Amino acid sequence: MIKKNVQDAINAQINAEIYSGYMYFSMASWFDSISLTGFSHWLRVQALEELTHVQKMSGYLNERGGRALMKAVDAPPTDWNSPLACFEEVYAHECNVTELINKLMDTALAERDHATVSFLNWFVDEQIEEESNTDAVVQKLKLVEGNKGGLFMLDREMDARTFVMPPELAGVF
Repeated sequence: MIKKNVQDAINAQINAEIYSGYMYFSMASWFDSISLTGFSHWLRVQALEELTHVQKMSGYLNERGGRALMKAVDAPPTDWNSPLACFEEVYAHECNVTELINKLMDTALAERDHATVSFLNWFVDEQIEEESNTDAVVQKLKLVEGNKGGLFMLDREMDARTFVMPPELAGVF
């Protein structure tokens, strides 16, 4: 049975992951509105990844005798000044999520909840990838800043991203 404070902390993280997906869908819509559909596609894939995180955490709580509780989700921003400004926000957001995951891990460690520590290790590793991927996009956008041809080439590159359903979630979605 999972301890209440660990369950509460995971539920708070579930809410944060839902917000992440919601924000990325908002960003995707903004990119669609300025005809950068490759960036939109990349962000929609990112939103789907966030929803798989929600499913993993919800499933974990159920396995441990807990329950995932859905709470209100704040409205995300809807406009950005530029593609670079948007992805700088994505990167900052992923850095914030890393901090949230670290605090969640601290809670599990303080409770000596080794099962949750083991479960959370996947998310710790995932955040390394999330930060690296989003920072790479920021750096590329900085390189092409002011170069519309470069921006369109990068947009095409972003459209190549694929979503891979985690094997443990196959059949859940």
